[in-house]
Amino acid sequence: MNINERLMQEFNLTKEHTDNVVSLLDEGNTIPFIARYRKELTGHIDDQVLRSLVDRLNYLRNLETRKQEVEKSITEQGKFTEEIALALEKAETLTEVEDIYRPFKKKKETRATKAIAKGLLPLAETIFEQDKNGLPLEELAKDYINEDLGVLTVQDALDGASDIVAEMISDNAEIRKALRRMFIRLGVLSSSFSKGAMENSEKAGVYEMYKEFSESVQDLKSHRVLAVNRGEKDGILKVKLSIPETVGHNVIKRSVIKLDSPYVNFITLAVEDAYKRLIEPSIEREVRNVLTENAQERAIKTFENNLRPLLMQSPLKGKVVMGFDPGLRTGCKIAVVDETGKVLGKNVVFATLPDEKKKEQAKVILKKFISTFNVDVIAIGNGTASKESEIFIADLIKECDRKVSYIVVSEAGASVYSASKLGAEEFPDFDVAERSAVSIARRLQDPLAELIKIDPKSIGVGQYQHDMPEARLDEVLGGTVEDCVNTVGVDLNTASASLLSYVAGLNKAIAKNVIEYREENGKFTSRKQLLKVKKLGEKAYTQCAGFLRIVGGKNILDNTAVHPESYEGAEKLLSLFGYTPVDVENGKIAELPSKIQKFGVEKVSEYCGLGLDTVTDVANELVKPGRDVREDLPKPVLRSDILSLSDLKEGMVISGVVRNVTDFGAFVDIGVHQDGLVHISELSDSFVKNPQSVVKVGEHVQVRVKGVDLKKNRISLSMKGLK
Repeated sequence: MNINERLMQEFNLTKEHTDNVVSLLDEGNTIPFIARYRKELTGHIDDQVLRSLVDRLNYLRNLETRKQEVEKSITEQGKFTEEIALALEKAETLTEVEDIYRPFKKKKETRATKAIAKGLLPLAETIFEQDKNGLPLEELAKDYINEDLGVLTVQDALDGASDIVAEMISDNAEIRKALRRMFIRLGVLSSSFSKGAMENSEKAGVYEMYKEFSESVQDLKSHRVLAVNRGEKDGILKVKLSIPETVGHNVIKRSVIKLDSPYVNFITLAVEDAYKRLIEPSIEREVRNVLTENAQERAIKTFENNLRPLLMQSPLKGKVVMGFDPGLRTGCKIAVVDETGKVLGKNVVFATLPDEKKKEQAKVILKKFISTFNVDVIAIGNGTASKESEIFIADLIKECDRKVSYIVVSEAGASVYSASKLGAEEFPDFDVAERSAVSIARRLQDPLAELIKIDPKSIGVGQYQHDMPEARLDEVLGGTVEDCVNTVGVDLNTASASLLSYVAGLNKAIAKNVIEYREENGKFTSRKQLLKVKKLGEKAYTQCAGFLRIVGGKNILDNTAVHPESYEGAEKLLSLFGYTPVDVENGKIAELPSKIQKFGVEKVSEYCGLGLDTVTDVANELVKPGRDVREDLPKPVLRSDILSLSDLKEGMVISGVVRNVTDFGAFVDIGVHQDGLVHISELSDSFVKNPQSVVKVGEHVQVRVKGVDLKKNRISLSMKGLK
């Protein structure tokens, strides 16, 4: 079965669609472009499935490459056989290929290689053949005594032969495969405190639940795998993965021992030695690596699934926002930005210290800012002194002549942006905290545009992200950001270089060139002008053009997701039903989709020269040019009152916003500074296997207070009976 056939089966695609997807990828097309503009060729595969397919395609291609390398190496040794060829052909994983190659791989010095150097390989092979009519071991071995080679006695010869047989058993691909399956099916992962654990009591406390931990591999949750791994790395835990020794022995014995042989006892001892000394440590390591890789992929997927809705939160458009970065001794930094994110003013106030005079001074300054700049909303960062700031702001807005609301915004990553090279380039005259206040305000106005300036790992919606393979995490999260940016589209005349760099077909260098062109020549009035940008050629233009918007340009189609390659077809579509571009601009074509259905999509497709899917997409874009797909999502919940932890009572039902989703539940912001935990068992009235199937980051939910621990600042919540 070739690679495309495998992909076809695994992703449940037709042969035509599979071949098309692989060809499009090999031609250098980006995933957002393929997902959006090649639907007829791919059968509507979305960007997330495409990324999974790309991962699998790369794995299968690497697998084939490795098979060829192994075949070449074994052939050069003159040992390649039809049996090996068949085994390689059947191998479905890189691990299986390495098992096949194991006996032929050049080894470091081992007990077996030393024995082979002493001329004992023929003896080992003779014994391992287990001829039922074979000579007694002592008679076989005496012919191999050789003082020059260090084989002084019969026992020396037999010991060496045993070492060789043990390695032969350990190198057997089928045995290793069977034992690997057994470790996964019957294995138990256990952990206990190491000898030096209590010397670091603070860290030891973190791993208290793993002090005497034991769980079957079949039931093991991915976050527990990562937890014990971290505990082991910190030197707090000893970790072991094992199966009953007799089970391991029996798996091997069934494969290698001939019961009618006179060498049964010898081979049995070799089996036990091979298992304990060579196979068990190796298989344990391999299986733990598999568990770790799977757990890491699960954690990365959790991060990805949390990041997507966070980036795709509804923007708060048309509002003047005051960003409020809470602080204590150094004061609270404030920055007011207009509807476009432009900074109007900044200051520092002391609103959280127990000094009434300074609080009154802060109120005077903030009231003046609110009045002068017509502030609509105050965005408060949720870091240190957030609660004190919220109390202050809630009190302040009661005294304002203007109607003002506030919202507590996650400031995760704001400090990272503030101290970054990008932050310094954007606001060279601002200090770090002032930049943070601007970021807090802007991430309320347009979460996507602001959050993409921050390394996704610093946004705070993952679990164990610092234990993940960095390259893989960056690849997945970068793909998620890319998908979100291209799903929304980017205003070519206002976008930052960092935002433009995520547009399909562009990179950081070309994004900077786009900015330079804009600064030198003024606003873009046509998508075609992109071709004048340095290093932005036809190929990049094809990939990026449909995702870039021009508001108020020469052609209304430039403010839609209609790709320039479909402009002629879009104009024919309008003409067919008596519309003009002016009608599109004035929003007078609401009936276009129904007219297309009545006329017949296939007839329209043929007339306009557009694919069936493209006809529908173009019509939807023409009806709402400049539409932001995030507009249909729930809007941010603005507050004018305040709750404290002591206000919470058991049984109280409150609205909240999901801040993070993990394997064990969801953390919900209910407006009391401390997020509450909805344990996985409390997410629904029915059984929940994966919390992300029930809630998403940024989602507004109703929760019931189960319990409040004022000493530990912990809130237990439930969603049972509320959804």
